[in-house]
Amino acid sequence: MARARRSRRTLITIGALVLASISIITVDARGGSSVTSSLRSAASDVFTPVFNLVDDVTQPIGDFFAGSFNYGALSAENAQLRSALSKLQLEQSSTATIKAELTQVLALQHLSFAGSIPTVLAQRIGGSSSNYTSTITINEGTLDGVVEGMPVVGSGGLVGTVISSASSSAVVRLITDGGSAVGVSSADGSINATAQGEGPTAAINVQFVAPSAHVRRGEVLSTSGTDGGLYPVGIPVGTVASATSSVGAAQPSVTLTPSADLSKLSYVSVLLWSPTS
Repeated sequence: MARARRSRRTLITIGALVLASISIITVDARGGSSVTSSLRSAASDVFTPVFNLVDDVTQPIGDFFAGSFNYGALSAENAQLRSALSKLQLEQSSTATIKAELTQVLALQHLSFAGSIPTVLAQRIGGSSSNYTSTITINEGTLDGVVEGMPVVGSGGLVGTVISSASSSAVVRLITDGGSAVGVSSADGSINATAQGEGPTAAINVQFVAPSAHVRRGEVLSTSGTDGGLYPVGIPVGTVASATSSVGAAQPSVTLTPSADLSKLSYVSVLLWSPTS
């Protein structure tokens, strides 16, 4: 509303300016040079601020029309810039992914816990999980010596075991799977128990811990070989995340966080090892 009133006042002022100009021209045409000179001087003093006001009002309008004519070119340029930015972000993302995968591959070349056991590098090509089960599919199979029962590891430790194998692929049950059970022990041998998977979103539960065992948070439990020799001895399985004892309980309540990062498995190594080795 205030803007509309200002616009109307501006138009009235412009109208008055036009009428005054016509009057000056009329007097000047009749020979009143001294009068017109005075009028021109007075008009200059009076209307110069008006000219500035009119310029302030009309300049944005001119800028608007100029901007309108250039809008198409600016839009096209912005679209090109957005496209280039998206491409750059995609390239950076791809580079980060490749770098992470390369780091995994290099780490798998130096597995101290594997000792002299031969390994086969495999890439994850699929996976399946539910509230209780968790498996991955890898791109190596019987043609590469990968068969059921072989341990699968990541750079941090045990990932799981091969439960089925085809010529060029295999399915691996992860240690978090509800059907997974691994014999584990502490470095000093004071703990001998079984790490039982409870599903991909739950911590690994440690069962059959002796009531007198002193379990410390942060302690690493590794494969013990006491589960019928299903795994080589000494592969890290998990780090103790919690350990609590209750009065009257048959055993302490102990949970593990997997030593291998199961959420970022792009590559794994299959240990060419079986319980009969």
